[in-house]
Amino acid sequence: MSKESRTHKTLLNAKVNLVFYFLALIVSFFSRKIFLDHLGANFIGLTGTLQNILGFLNLAELGVGASVSYALYLPIAKGNRDEISRIVSVFGCLYRYIGGFVLAAGIAVSLFFPLIFHHTIFEMGIIFFAFFSFLTSSLIGYFINFRTILLYADQKNYVVTSYFQTAMVIKLIVQMGLVYYTDSLYLWIAVELSHGFIHAAMLNRKISKTYPWLESDIKTGRMLRRQYPEIVRKTKQVFVHKMKDFLLRQSDQILIFAFVSLKMVAYYGNYTMVIGRITLLFTTMMGGIVAGVGNLVAEGDKDKTYKFFGELIFIHYAVAGIVVFALYAGIQPLVSVWLGSEYLLSPTIVILLLTNTFIMLSRGAVDTFNAAYGNYHDTWSAWMEGAINLSVTLVTCYLWGLPGVLIGKIASLIPIIVIWKPLFLYRTSFHRSILQYWKNVALMLLCFAIAFAVTAVIIPILQIEPFQGFIPWAAYCLISTTLFTIIYIANLYITTEGARSMIRRLIKRG
Repeated sequence: MSKESRTHKTLLNAKVNLVFYFLALIVSFFSRKIFLDHLGANFIGLTGTLQNILGFLNLAELGVGASVSYALYLPIAKGNRDEISRIVSVFGCLYRYIGGFVLAAGIAVSLFFPLIFHHTIFEMGIIFFAFFSFLTSSLIGYFINFRTILLYADQKNYVVTSYFQTAMVIKLIVQMGLVYYTDSLYLWIAVELSHGFIHAAMLNRKISKTYPWLESDIKTGRMLRRQYPEIVRKTKQVFVHKMKDFLLRQSDQILIFAFVSLKMVAYYGNYTMVIGRITLLFTTMMGGIVAGVGNLVAEGDKDKTYKFFGELIFIHYAVAGIVVFALYAGIQPLVSVWLGSEYLLSPTIVILLLTNTFIMLSRGAVDTFNAAYGNYHDTWSAWMEGAINLSVTLVTCYLWGLPGVLIGKIASLIPIIVIWKPLFLYRTSFHRSILQYWKNVALMLLCFAIAFAVTAVIIPILQIEPFQGFIPWAAYCLISTTLFTIIYIANLYITTEGARSMIRRLIKRG
């Protein structure tokens, strides 16, 4: 795979993902308002809780997709179609076993719903219908859509995105219409279920056209899986890390439901939806970058690889700073104007959310290169991070409620993600001194602090009240974020080589 081909795929992923991002963003915000008004915060909280319960069942998958993607990088780079077909067949076999486990576990967990939801206002019928609809959609990915792993490894994420987001937008529009005119919970869930089947049919037809030579057979995979011990070994390592990530990212709503209330799940979900949609803008634009870096690492040019790492650090810290400032300036007035002041959370919770968001966005460069190098053998760090998160969260959530959930996450991220993971990458793969990394990070954090302080002093001069409506809110966010971005990027360009290198690269390609 040539450099031009890798770069072309990365840019194509970014362009397609960006278009669908804005389309989905608009529809999602309208649908959230309609669903809250017509279905109620309790139902939205219920569906969020059910999906998180299902997320726990899907822990069985964790590690398989990442390890198989890692195994596919080299044969894709060499164009070895027979090897690709064999690995995808092994993946299909493994997914079939996982799907069977998830189905059995889902049925077992559902038996306890009368105990779990005995205080809810909903009948058991609607709870069971919603859960098994979500479960069916999840099982489609294991039994039917397993071939999409090749699209991800081949940097063709845009294919998955275009088909999934098209089906998603259509689903939300149909749900909005049905809910607006009927207020029917059952119809909303029925559309949710049908979306999974329609998306699977469309995507599999596209995969067959894109890779007509692909011969993925479950029986063949069952016979071949012992010939790929590396996949099994990596799967075990990645599983531990992915399970930890799930505990940090997906358990929030369950803990809030357990320690606070079902309604607070929906209130918190409004903020995480806004933050998630904004951060999704960045992750969609970076779609396929892990596969691209994996191909770059396979080329073996260490100096070239390390230079790109510096550029990727700049991108992640630049985006982390811009996103966090934009959220700081606009998320409270947005929720007030969009849903109403009764849905506002405290400033303390917002600050904790933004701190967590900055860490999660800025960590991306290190995570990407660790994944590309297959650095998953530090499983002790995953156990340590999970232990810190759960122990701190259980105490702080009991004492302070919702803020405690975020305190627990941040307390576990700092020692492992912020400190250990970069050191692990440098020791294992770069074989360089970590001091240069910390020097760059310190400079970027200083640039962020300076830009934040200067913009905070200038903002009051605008005399715009963002809580008065969407237009004042949009003007306030646009002006303040633009000012911050100019100051921040200018400071980064002056102080860091990675920023100068990446900006020159972008200008040259532009």
